[in-house]
Amino acid sequence: MPQAPTPILSARLDFVRRRLTELQLEAIVVTALPNILYLTNFSGSSAIVVVTAERVLFLTDSRYVSAVGATRGTTYECPRMETIEVEGSYDARLAEVLTGQPSDQPAGRRIGFEADHLTVSRLTWLERAVDGRITLVPTTRVVESARVVKDGYELTTLRTAGHLLSRVTREILRSIEAGQSERDLALDIDWRIRNTGFERTAFETIVASGPNAALPHARPTQRTLSEGDLVVLDFGGVYDSYCVDLTRTVSIGEASARARQVYAAVLKGHDQALAAVRPGASRFAIDDAARTVLEQEGIGAAFGHGTGHGLGLEVHEDPRITRRRSDVDSRDEELVAGMVFTIEPGAYFPGWGGVRIEDDVVVTAEGVELLTDAPTALLEI
Repeated sequence: MPQAPTPILSARLDFVRRRLTELQLEAIVVTALPNILYLTNFSGSSAIVVVTAERVLFLTDSRYVSAVGATRGTTYECPRMETIEVEGSYDARLAEVLTGQPSDQPAGRRIGFEADHLTVSRLTWLERAVDGRITLVPTTRVVESARVVKDGYELTTLRTAGHLLSRVTREILRSIEAGQSERDLALDIDWRIRNTGFERTAFETIVASGPNAALPHARPTQRTLSEGDLVVLDFGGVYDSYCVDLTRTVSIGEASARARQVYAAVLKGHDQALAAVRPGASRFAIDDAARTVLEQEGIGAAFGHGTGHGLGLEVHEDPRITRRRSDVDSRDEELVAGMVFTIEPGAYFPGWGGVRIEDDVVVTAEGVELLTDAPTALLEI
């Protein structure tokens, strides 16, 4: 599996270290596996990382020690990383590292931890274990604030992934037939995703036909695709650890007048949102561009979710392209070049069906670049 080269990892760690200085922390304990992958290239299931001003202390057990060691001297080695083997409890070993002799410990008194990723029970245990010898300080989005703007390595990976997912989409659109069950079509999509070079699907594939299409996160059933159905197809893949995601809606047979009207409104909202993407634009303005179209068409109430979500090591991450909530969202949170997210307006009508159209984009210095390029015109099968 290709991995981020050492200079990229070094730049990511430098970003985190600058944040530590701003927060007056000597180190941070990283427990979220996507964040550990981002900083070290480690893709296993168990590890804790402590980032200090000078070192990266990597705690893992015997299953992964050899694999981590194999990166030494390679072009994707994590710089200044020291591996510490865990025998037994990860948290007990972490407490030993944090409270060790001055030459061994991360340094200083204030050590950050990822508040969004450490349970109350684990924190309580650690605080008892360190027994006041250090102060554990809650932090939020220290690593995630770096991840929200993709570097060159990530953008290259995501462009390839978007191209491959678009290829899968074109194949699927040519293969759909009336009489297929939702489950059979979902299995076909999953097979094509794996066969095209993805490691796995990014989430459970959605195939929702007829009235089931009114459920944004419907699960495939044995219902067969029938004449007059609108069918929502939402699927994604993980390529070299990075997620891409795409949705198309098709008609089985000739689309009804209502289906054409709803589809046209959603597609216009999709296109207007794309046109609004540029550096400096508010993420809320992107959502508003799509939502305004559907409201003008009289179906705004049928669009209940946000217009998009960030993509990267996780299929749902920042930035969130959604409506402003006056009680929470006080800042515009402007887009910057390198952000990657979906544009996916939809409209859903219980008992009838729904439409969703989704593409992946990257913000560029000039505006926006589509990462997915499958046809968006309504296909009647």
